[in-house]
Amino acid sequence: MLSAVKRFITEERGASAVEYALLIALIAMAIIGGATLLGTTLDEKYNDVAGKVEEAGAQPEGQ
Repeated sequence: MLSAVKRFITEERGASAVEYALLIALIAMAIIGGATLLGTTLDEKYNDVAGKVEEAGAQPEGQ
């Protein structure tokens, strides 16, 4: 019984799994943050282009 407790305390496999889970969580947060920022930037660009296209379409021909 005592050897089982010692083995449980010195076991590092579980700690490695926790470390990998934390790394995966941090990477996922970075990807989500980057995708959100990229989406916001693209939305602004598309709205800017759409506004310019609308303005160009509203002007009479030849001007």
